[in-house]
Amino acid sequence: MSNTTRPAGTSRRSLLAALTATAAGAPLVSLTGAATAHAAPAAVPLAAPAAAPAGTVAAGLTTPRSAVTVAALGADWFTPVTLGTLTTAVLAGTPARTEVTAAGKRVALLTHGARTVVLPGPERTFTENKRPFADDFQRTLPDPALPEADRVYWGTAPAGGGWTTLGGAATDFAVTPGAGTITLTTDFASRHASIRDGEITDVDVRSVAKFDKVPTGQACSYALSFGYQDTHNNYRARLSFLTSGAVELRVEKEVDDVVTQLVPTVALATGVAAGTNWTIRVRRVGAHIQAKAWRTDSAEPSAWSAEADDTTFGKGRVGLRALANDGCTNLPVKLTVSRFEVTQATWQNPPSVTHRDWVRVLDQPFDGTVTPALEAQIRAWAGSTAPDVLAYAAMFLPGAPAVTSGAAPTAGKQVLGQAGYGYLDPQGNRYEGADFHEYMNLGWTFPDGTYTGPSSKQVGNLDCSGFTRMVFGHHHKVPMAAGSDTSKTRLPRKSRDMVDYAPGARIDQTTGTGRPDAVLLQPGDLLLFNADSGDDNPTVTVDHVGIYLGKDADGKRRFVSSRKTGNGPTMSDLAGASILDGNGTYAEKLHTVHRI
Repeated sequence: MSNTTRPAGTSRRSLLAALTATAAGAPLVSLTGAATAHAAPAAVPLAAPAAAPAGTVAAGLTTPRSAVTVAALGADWFTPVTLGTLTTAVLAGTPARTEVTAAGKRVALLTHGARTVVLPGPERTFTENKRPFADDFQRTLPDPALPEADRVYWGTAPAGGGWTTLGGAATDFAVTPGAGTITLTTDFASRHASIRDGEITDVDVRSVAKFDKVPTGQACSYALSFGYQDTHNNYRARLSFLTSGAVELRVEKEVDDVVTQLVPTVALATGVAAGTNWTIRVRRVGAHIQAKAWRTDSAEPSAWSAEADDTTFGKGRVGLRALANDGCTNLPVKLTVSRFEVTQATWQNPPSVTHRDWVRVLDQPFDGTVTPALEAQIRAWAGSTAPDVLAYAAMFLPGAPAVTSGAAPTAGKQVLGQAGYGYLDPQGNRYEGADFHEYMNLGWTFPDGTYTGPSSKQVGNLDCSGFTRMVFGHHHKVPMAAGSDTSKTRLPRKSRDMVDYAPGARIDQTTGTGRPDAVLLQPGDLLLFNADSGDDNPTVTVDHVGIYLGKDADGKRRFVSSRKTGNGPTMSDLAGASILDGNGTYAEKLHTVHRI
């Protein structure tokens, strides 16, 4: 991530305005500038893609991980936005809402008792794509403390998703710190380990692994799978380790158990000793497949060893396969995988939300009266492209650039940029507990005088409630509590307390027999879920919180939240769809909708 520091004489507010303007394709000038001063810029992504690794640059893999874009702005956006006479009307429904209009068009929607205000503005699109990740297997699995039925054997790849292991016995798979192992105990029986993300299309992926023996009788092989549908249908780049010590590369597709080589076999080496690490790398863009493999202790070849075009499988998982050919006589043979890395990837249909709603935050809750000061604030917000709640929320998504504060008390600290969720426990699960100030590596004194120190292990991380507090509390000055706080004037630390004590207005809540209808849902609302608390306390009804973004390209209501599997803020569907419609976990477990 890049690191942007505040230029001398530039306020943090103007820096952030410039950042979002640049990121969203909005002008780097005030909206009161002359109409003829600037041409309309094209839409520009928030986050530039990571530099491509060595080798051929694939255009399909240069998609940013996440982006907030605004359609090209016409000349009218460079002239003052002048509102005529404002009129107000209280709308039907609970809670009460006041609509402010000018010339018959809505210019603001305020909720009685809440601070968030929705205003129309330039159309924006929020998008997220597959986050690059590397799994170095720094965990111990299965967990011997768990009952057999609850054990997982490869766990979750950091930010990549959970692993599924298939073939042989469950005990043929294990992880020790630094190594995922697959033990071949029977010949001609494949073992598969795949990342549970079947939406990957274009991809640049590599793995590093070794066998503990040179096989006898017949060969053993390990493969990097891609476009993986199931154990009978997939692509793979496969290394055969022969009894002579030779190593050969094959690029294959398997369709209903029928294997076809896409290119002739490539001989790579002879006399390879047991315990030699080999790297396989595959890049696929559209129908074009490229593969190479090399001894890990040598330099990566500049050229691809094999190239082919095939359209049998579009989207699919990535993963690994190990096999002992029929007749291998020195079993068991163990494959040790030390690294699995997705350098770049795209989803077939990245989540995308487009609308014209901008969410601002008042200094105080709206009491139902539009005062001259409030009217002046609405006029100042009209047409503004300064960062709002949704822009700040997107500034922590995968690929978002780092921004360092230049003003006390956060001077020199990162206040925006891609966030993780938490550091890993011994089994590779992410610890909760990363609050907004820990992301910045700061201690914090709260309004009640409570001081909470930083955690060096949580720098750059935000759990679900920490993310919410970062957006609404730190960046939009909603008061925050050190802990639960029942006053309903401060944003509590945990989602379980937000459900009852968050300041603002209740929009909807489950009756205990189904999900709330949330007919008055609007962008910026808090969504509180009873997803899976894992807590023995029967009074805990909420364990997750997110921020509603709006309807996606499929008309589904989508939200952004910080999640363990995604390793930080995400609007994607990795390990559960971030939508409120259908029968997914979050759709079924929505508990409360609350407006700050």
